[in-house]
Amino acid sequence: MTDESWLLPVKDVIAETADATSVVFDVPAEAATEFDYKPGQFLTLAIPSDRTGIVARNYSMSSSPVAGEPMTITVKRTVDGYASNWIADHLKAGDTLRVLPPAGIFTPASLDADLLLFAGGSGVTPIMSIAHSALLKGSGRVVVFYANRDEKSVIFASKWAELARDYPDRLLVVHWLETVQGLPTQEQITAFAAQYDTYDAFICGPAPFMALVRSALLELGFPRERRHQEKFLSLGGNPFGDVETEDEALAEIVNEADASEDEAPPPPATGALTTVEVELDGDTHTFDDWPAGTPLLDFLESKGIKAPYSCREGECSACAYRLLEGDVTMRRNDVLDQEDIAEGIRLGCQSLPTTEKLRITYS
Repeated sequence: MTDESWLLPVKDVIAETADATSVVFDVPAEAATEFDYKPGQFLTLAIPSDRTGIVARNYSMSSSPVAGEPMTITVKRTVDGYASNWIADHLKAGDTLRVLPPAGIFTPASLDADLLLFAGGSGVTPIMSIAHSALLKGSGRVVVFYANRDEKSVIFASKWAELARDYPDRLLVVHWLETVQGLPTQEQITAFAAQYDTYDAFICGPAPFMALVRSALLELGFPRERRHQEKFLSLGGNPFGDVETEDEALAEIVNEADASEDEAPPPPATGALTTVEVELDGDTHTFDDWPAGTPLLDFLESKGIKAPYSCREGECSACAYRLLEGDVTMRRNDVLDQEDIAEGIRLGCQSLPTTEKLRITYS
């Protein structure tokens, strides 16, 4: 297992609300290229544990990569969440954490697009990164629907107000408070989203909230290419490579999503070789010796190709790519739904070839 983690200094720890904390990292110059990120992406952190050595957790970045801000994640404390409670109670400026480079596909194809952003609770973290980046660098309108329990639960309240003042013609932020308006219904979400049915929609938050918004967008006929939902689960495995973790004991849902636990079909005979053409970071690589029993991610790494990944367990979408030709089987998939599969999206860490020729893209 490859470990490409970096030990990053913690520059600051900021209390955003009573149960939400931002962690500001100081990225050294030699790691700057590795930590060049897109708005909406996440980091994988190694949280120390007396019981298991570490627990690995994914947390979205709330900072904007185009704003000149230090790289920042924002974490909400959960009642039984070991990692989120450890961060809130123990982490301080001057500490260091092992961190994997940024990953994830929950990011706009263009910051110039009109964006309809739905956030529930701490799901606002990548939404803030996307909105701030689009306002700074893009030209489209940004509409944010942000649902919370009450006013005290609103993360980045002052920053949203500041952005609304700075971009009155391009930004609309709608705060939905359960204590005032009750839980939003699908009918209410549909009526709201209908005003922006040509926008690109992004959804992040608790699973019931995301399902509600997704149903509303489907009802309105938003096409798949304009509907984006954050999908990563708590990591049971260990992407850091040198410490075993305890899958069940410290399980914590960071961003819950639809999961599929169907058994993957058996891989083809391990003696077969596949030709694969890979588009990644603007370059095209062709190989004619992908062994049938080797996952795509492992194969690309053996060729010196830095393909994206995080968990290596089929539990996040960091390694996702799109099939253009041919087919694969996935040993495990806990994050892609049937719509994703139909669109040709697959997980690189779990993909085994089933045809003689494949063409894929990570763009």
